[in-house]
Amino acid sequence: MSEELRHEAEATLAARQEVGKELEPQLVDQFADRVEQEIERRAQELARQRRPSTAHNAPMIPLALGSLGIAIPLIGIAGGVAGLAGIIAVCIAIVCVNLLWTVRR
Repeated sequence: MSEELRHEAEATLAARQEVGKELEPQLVDQFADRVEQEIERRAQELARQRRPSTAHNAPMIPLALGSLGIAIPLIGIAGGVAGLAGIIAVCIAIVCVNLLWTVRR
């Protein structure tokens, strides 16, 4: 519990003793709202701190397999039609598509 929230809890308890039964529900509601805000703040902080794991990145597997599946026939066609220049152009195009997909992610 943060020091500020602890102080606020103590102040709420002290005020509860002073104001009596008629204002007690408002004090409890205000304190509950403050606790909910603190929980929400901490949840947002944790969400910002989380970073996706780079150890196993499953969406990369379909991209890699798709690139290889498309590259084989394209390289064959480009090699037959344009020779080495066509093969190089296809390889560069596939590398560019993969890099752009990775950077945009």
